[in-house]
Amino acid sequence: MQGINYWAVVVASIIGYAAGAVWYWGWSKPWMEAQGFTPESMKANQSPAPYLVAFAANVIMAVMLAGLVGHLGIAGVTIRTGIISAAAVWLGFVATTQTVNYSFGKRPLKLMLIDSGHWLVVLLLQGAVIGFMGVS
Repeated sequence: MQGINYWAVVVASIIGYAAGAVWYWGWSKPWMEAQGFTPESMKANQSPAPYLVAFAANVIMAVMLAGLVGHLGIAGVTIRTGIISAAAVWLGFVATTQTVNYSFGKRPLKLMLIDSGHWLVVLLLQGAVIGFMGVS
């Protein structure tokens, strides 16, 4: 088993967080509609807490993905293996748990697709960065 390249984790965390910002900026209107929010309600309830939680989640996700890629990287860590590992993690863990939670919560399909799509993009980008930068 190989170690974790912490520089790759830092870069992957920042890129994942930035991708989330761009994703939700582009999908903000349909996301707010699916959540039942208005621009006014969003402005009235501004707090830095969700942004800090989102960044922490990106760091944890990048660390875990780097560990997984390194652990499975017997044939070599590449951009391809990073992306494939990220896609497998998304399909096996993220998409499945979100589908169950959104289904039981009777949340709109549109919301699930927006949120799950966000994590797919984040994981693919993080996997590409980790694959490119390698593991220790």
